[in-house]
Amino acid sequence: MNLPFLSKPPRIAVLRLSGVIAARPAGAFAASGISAQATGPLIDRAFGIKRLAAVAMVVNSPGGSAVQSSLVAQRIRRLADKKKIPVTAYVEDAAASGGYWLACAADEIVADPASILGSIGVISASFGLEEAIGRLGVQRRMHTAGEDKSFLDPFRPERPEDVARLETLLADLHVTFQDWVRQRRGAKLRAPEAELFNGRFWTGKRAVDLGLADRLGEASADLRARFGDKAQLIGIGARRPPWPLRLLSGAMSPVALGGTLAEGAMAAVQDRAAWARLGL
Repeated sequence: MNLPFLSKPPRIAVLRLSGVIAARPAGAFAASGISAQATGPLIDRAFGIKRLAAVAMVVNSPGGSAVQSSLVAQRIRRLADKKKIPVTAYVEDAAASGGYWLACAADEIVADPASILGSIGVISASFGLEEAIGRLGVQRRMHTAGEDKSFLDPFRPERPEDVARLETLLADLHVTFQDWVRQRRGAKLRAPEAELFNGRFWTGKRAVDLGLADRLGEASADLRARFGDKAQLIGIGARRPPWPLRLLSGAMSPVALGGTLAEGAMAAVQDRAAWARLGL
């Protein structure tokens, strides 16, 4: 006998993945962002909800560590496959570089028309400070065992062999990134790989045309349309730090317990640079 009034509404975990992807300390005082250590428990919590119908990943990230992107994405896929739970990624401001790596862990990618998606590439940036320390009258004293231990030391002139080695490392990571996108998006991609995999990024509307996203939409409205107005949307995200640290933080991110405000400021500068690269 079918008794509709006894049926329970579907439950959807809304897992928020926000910020730069980096291996930073986890815990109550951790800098905002995404990492395997900090985000892993949230993923487990999302997939551990009873009577779970689906997981909605709300992605808002300019990218970051390739390793952390891979670890987080693999954890999502492992649990989704094990529990046979459909996963949809909803892109807010950006799912770029490592952020797009995360979005590809979903079965479907939904973007806002003005979202930024793509940037399927790898980047390494540093500074050359050898002339600066010379002007300051500072001598660089460094001793190594292993001729390549001081690889790309910013306090000495750049060596062609170091650059060649770095380019090989970046190329290897780029291949891994491309393989992941091919595995997850496959026949959905509707443009030549030379165009899609060159580090360029696009708006959500254009990303749908290229096959990098499936359709346009917004998480709350889309989930209500799919699962009904009575669906239980269960938000899961990083807990906010205690209010004293929020007062101290200002424009900088809260820092890990045992860390320093200088470390928090540096993390904030790095995060700001990552977003600025996308014009956001």
